[in-house]
Amino acid sequence: MDDIRVIEDPAAAVASLDPTRSRLLDLLREPGSASSLASLTDLPRQKVNYHLRALEAVGLVELVEERRRGNMTERVLQATAASFVISPSALASVAPDPRRFTDRFSAFWLLALAARLVEEVGRLITGAATEGKALPTFAIDGEVTFASAADRAAFAEELGTAVGQLAARYHRPDAGGRRHRVVVALHPTLKDARAERPAPIDTPATSPAAGPALEEKQ
Repeated sequence: MDDIRVIEDPAAAVASLDPTRSRLLDLLREPGSASSLASLTDLPRQKVNYHLRALEAVGLVELVEERRRGNMTERVLQATAASFVISPSALASVAPDPRRFTDRFSAFWLLALAARLVEEVGRLITGAATEGKALPTFAIDGEVTFASAADRAAFAEELGTAVGQLAARYHRPDAGGRRHRVVVALHPTLKDARAERPAPIDTPATSPAAGPALEEKQ
């Protein structure tokens, strides 16, 4: 089982968004059969089995083992990942394109960048797994509290300048090395955010040993 799998197939995306099938995927973080899942969901075993077949057909669950029970064979399945993320490539015709936006303060541009990040890193993970290679990535997640909107604007300006200068120092377009995508984002923290509070921005949440490079661009 993968920790996270990025869904690129439109049919798999549709299957994962179905409320019943999404519930079954959640339960199948641990192996289960149609009978065991039926008792947990109060659904008929035949209906659960129908949904499991649909999830298996698009690769969201896989067979773990088969058990003989009397005159029948019980199929034990498990989700192929603990969590799933739907790639914008699953909706390629309507996926957001960052090139449509020119305002770096636009929330829509930020969302388009995030969508592209999911798509590209998902493809990189798949490629690295196929080739049996490690994927060097790096990220910083933190919080900063501003006293005023003017401070926030000044921070964004200084951050952009600093990142630009750092990139210019290391950028060697003629060196023949692998290109890397650099994305820096700033947005208000959700008021009802349930996630663990990140570290302050001046205390990196990851050590330098966590990865030698930013996410790679394929």
